[in-house]
This record gives sequence, structure tokens and C-alpha cells, in this order.
Amino acid sequence: MKTIEIIDKEQISNFQFSKKEVLLTPDDLKRRFADLQRAQTLGNLLQSKVKLIFETADSRIFQVETTIWAVGNDFISLKGGMVIPINAIHKVD
Repeated sequence: MKTIEIIDKEQISNFQFSKKEVLLTPDDLKRRFADLQRAQTLGNLLQSKVKLIFETADSRIFQVETTIWAVGNDFISLKGGMVIPINAIHKVD
């Protein structure tokens, strides 16, 4: 397992993301989408933060604690206008 670097949300704009999918199984993909939907609800109703673990184009792994405002088909939108492609997200806690 690679080292997970903890960052602030504002650093996300400095990263490049790959178009490759980081998850391997259909069950993992479904679980991630359900977790993102739950996190969006928590973010919009309670302004609750979640921890996102994601991978950049250079295969580095990062964790950020943030509020998810919207979940689209390909991207999520975070508080502060940051976006992350869904295919780069490993886990939502």
C-alpha cells in the first residue's frame, strides 16, 4: 500500500488526474457511488465533512477532509468550488 498524504482542500487545484479507474470491481464502484451520495446528503443538510482518499495522475495517494456539495456522473464538487473526478476516488469515509 502506498503512503497516504493528508492535504488541505485548497491544494486539490494543484493536481492532475488520470482518466483511469482506480477501483477494480463493479461492487466497489457501486459502493463508492452510494458513499458519495450519502456524503453529498450529509454535506448539504448538515455541512458534515467526510474523508476522501484519491489518486492523482502520478499515482500518489492523498486524503482530504471536506464537504461534498454535489455528485455528478463524472465529477464531485467540493465546498470552495474544487472538483475531483469520481474515477480517481478510492474511498469515502
